[in-house]
Amino acid sequence: MKLSALTRFHPVIARTLVNWPSMDGELLVVNGPRLSERFSLGKGEVRIGRAPHSTIRLEGPGIAWEHCVVSLSGNRYRVSDRRSGTGTYVNGMRATEHWLEPGDQVAVGNTVFVYREESGASGVVSPHQNLLRACSLLFLFRAIGSSETEDLRGVLASQLMRLLGDLMPSTGGTVLLGHDATELQLAAATPALAATATRVCRDGPVIDAENREVAVPLYVRGALAGMLTAQFPAAEVANLTEHCDTLAAAATLGAIALETVREVETLNAEKALLLERLDASEPAIVGASPALRKLMQMVSRVAGHDTSVLILGESGTGKEMVANALHRRSPRAAHPFVAINCAALTETLLESELFGHEKGAFTGAVAQKKGKLELAEGGTVFLDEIGELAAPLQAKLLRVLQQREFERVGGTRTLKLNVRIIAATNRDLLAEVRRGAFREDLYHRLNVVAFQVPALRERREDIPPLAAHFLQRATARCRRRVEAIAPEALGRLMAYSWPGNVRELENAIERAVVLGNSEVLLPEDLPETVLDAPAPTAEPPGALQGTVTDVKRQLIIRAWQECGGDYKQAAAKLNIHPNSLLRLVRTLGLREVLK
Repeated sequence: MKLSALTRFHPVIARTLVNWPSMDGELLVVNGPRLSERFSLGKGEVRIGRAPHSTIRLEGPGIAWEHCVVSLSGNRYRVSDRRSGTGTYVNGMRATEHWLEPGDQVAVGNTVFVYREESGASGVVSPHQNLLRACSLLFLFRAIGSSETEDLRGVLASQLMRLLGDLMPSTGGTVLLGHDATELQLAAATPALAATATRVCRDGPVIDAENREVAVPLYVRGALAGMLTAQFPAAEVANLTEHCDTLAAAATLGAIALETVREVETLNAEKALLLERLDASEPAIVGASPALRKLMQMVSRVAGHDTSVLILGESGTGKEMVANALHRRSPRAAHPFVAINCAALTETLLESELFGHEKGAFTGAVAQKKGKLELAEGGTVFLDEIGELAAPLQAKLLRVLQQREFERVGGTRTLKLNVRIIAATNRDLLAEVRRGAFREDLYHRLNVVAFQVPALRERREDIPPLAAHFLQRATARCRRRVEAIAPEALGRLMAYSWPGNVRELENAIERAVVLGNSEVLLPEDLPETVLDAPAPTAEPPGALQGTVTDVKRQLIIRAWQECGGDYKQAAAKLNIHPNSLLRLVRTLGLREVLK
């Protein structure tokens, strides 16, 4: 890409390239509020801190009045910490004093500087240096610009390796991500690479002339985040030190991009939660049976209060819909409604999902993550299948309910919480308490108000409106025209006991829409479990539906006999699918007749 084209893409890139003069020593800000600013070190002292007279004035948590000083001693620069409370970090290690080398990263609070040196006082910048800067900045721009892809870290690694290939005559290289030697060793593909990772974590940059390899650490906000390596041909052994400097510069830009990737991942998680909220407009609770009306009256009475609610009912009865209705009718309606299925995750994953975790809390925790309790601040958390919660998590949840506070996994800071907890279960929690599987104190905390959601078989009068509602949704989703449910099919739906409740009914209707062949949902379109249930009372003699059924029976018997019992030929003769014919035979009770 030409420089003129590159500068059109991003004003920061243009400004940095144009205003990049040569100097003996400088600090380049690569992270923090003053990102991309550069400070010449000169011959005097450079003071960093909150004080108004500071050479580099920084604000924010952890910044001392006079935090640290960079001074020239002889022909080298030294950074000295001024006994600041949070410390000054160089390459991830807390330092009282440190002689700076090119590529060193100095972290002061959230601000990270990179120390650079420029040889020569003429101010002339070589073409190679310009290429390095342009490629480095282009790499950063590309990495950030690729943030729409799913595998952000994979994009980062591939872009970084592409950059290294452009800058150096390397024959290969690797990008490993991890926050300590153990994680880097696990990510390494070979024992030799794992050994290099150990050396880098212990000693910093490694130049291995025997194996013609260079390796440097990658730091994010002063903490180890990975490692870069590059291999070279034999002719480049004499230049390994120079290549190490180039690799360290690339690691600095890679660190910025990695931090951006982490922020994008966090934003994507929050975006998914917001979309979930937008999608969670209160679903219709269909039905007018006495049992359902009584339940919804209870919802209206309790919704305005902040008390905990325990929703009981069989699987598939719509407990989450009731919880959503409670939230939508409460003063918390403008805040998130976050649902968590306690049975869908392992104990470790569920704890991280609920409470979040700090960076380094466990293997793979390369960044801080907010839990769903924290993301639901001000709103409602719905804990489905609460009876599946492991004992250690029961104790932690009890503290949340009692104290309204928690800590992230691996954290020590106590966070205050303002959420409403609604739990649901299909178990007999009181029986679980009696046998010691569920904490009694947690049960009483959750069971301040209990709702019993009735099973579908206890409100059969709601089946017709529910079936019509699901038919409308299924036809729109499947893009198929089905205008009504045949009375005989509706009779089958009414006769079935629905052990899976409303969820099973919805699935049955959608299946019928997918498999049916007409614009009316027929009995033969329904699942076998529904058809095998006792048939409803027959229609009165002379009814239209009875006449249609009789005609169907006669046509099937005639075709079956004419085809000698070959159901595939009979189906072809009737112009229907063989499976549809078999369903009709079963639905119309023709098995014995056609033997």
